[in-house]
Amino acid sequence: MYDFSFDPADKPTLYADLASTARGLIAGEPDPVANMANLAALLAIALPDCNWTGFYRMVDGGLVLGPFIGKPACIRIALGEGVCGAAAASGQTQLVRDVHAFPGHIACDAASASELVVPVVRDGQVIAVIDLDSPTVGRFDEADALGIEALAAVIADAI
Repeated sequence: MYDFSFDPADKPTLYADLASTARGLIAGEPDPVANMANLAALLAIALPDCNWTGFYRMVDGGLVLGPFIGKPACIRIALGEGVCGAAAASGQTQLVRDVHAFPGHIACDAASASELVVPVVRDGQVIAVIDLDSPTVGRFDEADALGIEALAAVIADAI
């Protein structure tokens, strides 16, 4: 059993601790689904004010739902569609203060108001995205984006 404690007020320390904890969770585990499941749970307990934390995996040129914590979600997302599809197609982090202002936003959970999506890249290819949703407009900032980008780099070989 794991017991984690994180201080969300100090974001640089929070994300350094998350990366360190993630390394421990994935160490020696070859199964990518198991690793994504534990990482989705880790994000859910460490990041306050999130109503969805999880992964979409790149499968046959599109995104397919992976392990997550939250309400049931869209199963398949085409590249370029919604925030996740934009991140996967561009290979760039999408930091969306207000999802209702994002053209083509896909509303899997009507309560979501802001979103952060970070591509996970291995060998120059997007293999997945980390998707974080919040019911609060403006929940995510640059510090969150940088922290999740660092986490994505840490876990890329394990998922």
